[in-house]
Amino acid sequence: MKLGVYNAILHDRSLPEALKVIADLGLTGIELNTGGFLPAVHVPTMDDILVSDAARDDFLGLFEGTGVSIAGLNCNGNPLHPRPEIGERHAEDIRRSIRLAERLGQHRVVTMSGLPGGEPGATVTNWVVNAWNSAALDVLDYQWGVAVPFWKEIDILARDHDVKVALELHPQNLVFNTADVRKLVELTGATNVGVELDASHLFWQQMDPVAVVRELGPLVFHAAAKDVRVNTEHARLYGVLDNSFRRLSPDEPRTNLGGDEWANEWPKESAWDFVALGRGHDTAYWAEFLRALREVDPDMLVNIEHEDVSLGRIEGLEVAAKVLKDAAALVAA
Repeated sequence: MKLGVYNAILHDRSLPEALKVIADLGLTGIELNTGGFLPAVHVPTMDDILVSDAARDDFLGLFEGTGVSIAGLNCNGNPLHPRPEIGERHAEDIRRSIRLAERLGQHRVVTMSGLPGGEPGATVTNWVVNAWNSAALDVLDYQWGVAVPFWKEIDILARDHDVKVALELHPQNLVFNTADVRKLVELTGATNVGVELDASHLFWQQMDPVAVVRELGPLVFHAAAKDVRVNTEHARLYGVLDNSFRRLSPDEPRTNLGGDEWANEWPKESAWDFVALGRGHDTAYWAEFLRALREVDPDMLVNIEHEDVSLGRIEGLEVAAKVLKDAAALVAA
């Protein structure tokens, strides 16, 4: 397996500087953001690479001698958003990332399944998490009717370019658990759409990432190493679906998600938090996670995603890299 880093946490520095950070951590891969919620900071010549062999070769030359190579592309976003300035743009980012992957000799593009509105003419998304009433099932029927044609199209495009599209099982997406994955594949007949196994989003849903890997098997195309700590003192009062987020004002630092949608501030008394590897689950657990991934694909790409706000950018990567490398050593022993 190739162990690396998803580069979003290193967008504050140049690509050569980011590659040095990763090499110094003893890791060998970088997953490059190529659109969606975040700009393609480290691939500024993307449009040129798509049409020019010289531009492609110049870009790939940046990796020579660094000990770090590209380990997949990432364009997480919402390609099914009902507002075209978000949905259509993110959908095109996926198409462009697939074409870029082929140009760069890559075979994995990570994204999300997306989430439509709840009915024709909607302008906001609608995430149904507990469809106990018939109206909620009507919403889901409509949303699957939107999703299936899109993912059929993307599957054909990915197949034509020898790329596998790996969907992160993320909240506020139509596909966020194993049943949804099976349903998407069944309804689309997909051969080149599967899963990016990001353990973090499974933990807080009370899913076991190791069990999910073994259940989905060859549908797992790619993996992210990110941990979650459940804060039981708050979870027992608010549950894991707590909505105590704060809207950030325009004069505060905030992340744009497309159009006029922005990331909110995390709850102060959170039921759960993203943490560096080892702060939610120990090294032995991560070894079992890597072992399950290796059973599916001995060449699986596994990249650290750092979102532990209690640790600095490099500090968090150092903590996660040590746990991941120690876990890999246990698997290899």
